[in-house]
Amino acid sequence: MIKQLRDIALGSIEASKPSESMIGQVTGVDPLEITVDQRLVLDADLLLVTERVKRYVVSLTHSHVYKDETPSEMATKNTQTALPDVLVIREGLKMGDAVLLQRMKGGQQFAVIDKLVSA
Repeated sequence: MIKQLRDIALGSIEASKPSESMIGQVTGVDPLEITVDQRLVLDADLLLVTERVKRYVVSLTHSHVYKDETPSEMATKNTQTALPDVLVIREGLKMGDAVLLQRMKGGQQFAVIDKLVSA
């Protein structure tokens, strides 16, 4: 009797599909596609992407205005543009990246929490 009650309780929990963590692999980038356990393919419609896995770049380009004073004249000038390239803070997801997923309650959406790296 106890075994039957336990089986019913476990079946009920599994049927409600509570939140669960899992690991997936990026198998497509544009549009995003992640495969879990080589059998479950999640397309972009099922994925909630956090800011931590998005590409993030910062432009540090700048120049300055200064006054050039000489004994004979005074002029306003600009410095040359410095740091013309962008600084990449995060690369974003690429093919083959391992990611940590969180299946949302009900199992209809999956949050891409972070990219996994080797230690």
